[in-house]
Amino acid sequence: MSSEQLLPCVELDPPESVGPARAAVIWLHGLGADGHDFVPIVPALGLPEELAVRFVFPHAPKIPVSINMGFVMPAWYDIGDIDLEKRHDQVGVRRSAQAVTRLIERENARGVPSERIVLAGFSQGGAIALFTGVRHPQKLAGLIGLSTYMVLGDSLAAEAGAANRDTPILMCHGNQDPMVGISRGRKSAESLRGLGYRVDWREYRMQHEVVLEEIAVVGEFLAAVLR
Repeated sequence: MSSEQLLPCVELDPPESVGPARAAVIWLHGLGADGHDFVPIVPALGLPEELAVRFVFPHAPKIPVSINMGFVMPAWYDIGDIDLEKRHDQVGVRRSAQAVTRLIERENARGVPSERIVLAGFSQGGAIALFTGVRHPQKLAGLIGLSTYMVLGDSLAAEAGAANRDTPILMCHGNQDPMVGISRGRKSAESLRGLGYRVDWREYRMQHEVVLEEIAVVGEFLAAVLR
């Protein structure tokens, strides 16, 4: 994929009866998955049809992942160490953020303003959603990070955009997560709060996954910020 190509995506448009999309959720999958991963949860979110939401589920490019012995798989950036506190693949993170920004711009071109767009993601996808959202120059409706953590957090204070300082952020995490420890998620939420961001932090009795109770909260969050 060249630097200017749009990521391939799975898209769910609102019903024809409500007209063209007036809002959008761009949802990023986790390491090794693809854009189909979270499509099945859309009905469970319980969003009113009149919100006219388009769901966009991009596929990450396939790259060698160091922590998985260099196997090629869908990934938003390379991970070189199991210690998520370490600085990972700055080039890959920024490349993926640019790719997500182009998806936001495509929604703008299709008639959906930035303030009606939510960036969401799970695990590695959540890290990119948060990284991109707080740096985006136009106001977004909200940010969602599930079972995730901040990447390149040491650059945030200098790079954060003023437009999304008060954008609502929902972060959910499992207290039994063996892949992204809950302490990493908590620390990320606390770091964002320390910089003045509004973070709604939720913990669930689960591992590296999503559960119905969490999906219901995500649906409530989306309905609130896209109302």
